[in-house]
Amino acid sequence: MFVAIGLGVAFLAVYLVYHAFSGLAKFGGYGAIRPIYFTLLAVHVFMAFVVAVLVPVTFYNALKQRFATHKRFARITLPLWLFVAVSGLVVYVMAVHLYPMAAS
Repeated sequence: MFVAIGLGVAFLAVYLVYHAFSGLAKFGGYGAIRPIYFTLLAVHVFMAFVVAVLVPVTFYNALKQRFATHKRFARITLPLWLFVAVSGLVVYVMAVHLYPMAAS
């Protein structure tokens, strides 16, 4: 779990620094895929904020050996964390590889 937390923090730091200097990928899809993409993106961003709160709380309870509380939080945190990880990859692939904004 220490490695998972460390990798998560490292990813978040690299992601934030990268996007602070390079901007965001623009989605170039049209038609029915557009609301699907933006709905997925909105849910992903919201859940990422939720996970950013739940992970430290869950981890803290484990460190303090409050295992009953840790287990209650972990049952919610793990599936949400996995959803954020997978949806982030889907959003990335859609915006950068499948439907990039056409160069003007």
